[in-house]
Amino acid sequence: MVVLPAGDDLDATMRYFVEELGFRLDSIGPADAPTYARLSGHGLNLLLEKAESHVPGILRIICKEDTAPRILTAPNGTRIEFAPADRVPVIPAPAPRASIQNCPTSDSAWTRGRAGMLYRDLVPDRAGGYLIASHIRIPEGGLVADNVHHHAISFQFIYCRRGWVRLVYEDQGEPFVLEAGDCVLQPPHIRHRVLEASAGLEVIELASPATHETWLDHGMKLPTRRLLPERHYSGQAFVLHRAREAHWETRSGTGIEARDIGLRNATGGRVDVHVLRRVTAGPPNLETAVGRNGAFTFLFVLRGAVDIALEDLPATTLAADGTCVIPARSRLHFDRCAPDLELLEVQCPG
Repeated sequence: MVVLPAGDDLDATMRYFVEELGFRLDSIGPADAPTYARLSGHGLNLLLEKAESHVPGILRIICKEDTAPRILTAPNGTRIEFAPADRVPVIPAPAPRASIQNCPTSDSAWTRGRAGMLYRDLVPDRAGGYLIASHIRIPEGGLVADNVHHHAISFQFIYCRRGWVRLVYEDQGEPFVLEAGDCVLQPPHIRHRVLEASAGLEVIELASPATHETWLDHGMKLPTRRLLPERHYSGQAFVLHRAREAHWETRSGTGIEARDIGLRNATGGRVDVHVLRRVTAGPPNLETAVGRNGAFTFLFVLRGAVDIALEDLPATTLAADGTCVIPARSRLHFDRCAPDLELLEVQCPG
């Protein structure tokens, strides 16, 4: 229950909440000289009471309708903010710095996040707030303590690095297993749930903006009875990419081939994701093979190792689970690379 001071006039405040804001009066008392009123509505229970202190407070009401946010002030001084729940957030312009980092040998780089998952930050400056890239682990297998939820994001995808995870999505059928090499695009506000994971599960998750809200939906049960594979959520499509079914295409003259994860069209051009691998015995031309279209490119080493020189940073051998952020028009040079080199390439147009 939310307790608010009634202000100087309980009757005027009560009528405002009922007549202007759509609350329901549930009780009032005492009858001869009321000092409190109980109301309900918008998923809230309110107690308006006369009190010596008069701190009006803020009441934020989340609306399902796609309406413009508005702010009102009640007679008791309470600020009432109406905000739609399913609104894609405003995204800051990308402002990445060149970075190279190998996977740390210490567990200190991992933090415990939502639902007991372990997180490692892969983009140190988060591209000026534009993007968060996380390496996520679930060390122990079994059922995952997750709830049906959705995210206020511009785009978000999950690439399965190791192990497997069982997921379920709104209007996308029965739960399915995401295996190593598979990828799923989670459009804005699609309801979903993580059900079960193998021991040692690892995924790579990228989302924009870096700071975004996760909303729990206690009313929806998954799977839903409807099957709507062509449904769009805030203008984006759900994508499930299976590595075992993927088609590889050679990037001409580079000694590198790529499989397209299929996110560019599904996100309206917000992100473009490929897996690259070496296919020739001779030295590949990685400078040409790696995409540089957009504000920056993010690389994650899935297998093997490569020597990289980027801007004024020290030349580094980037090993498996290492990452780099390559801003547009930055100086870049690749040297020796392992025969089994495989990279996750993410291009962010901005």
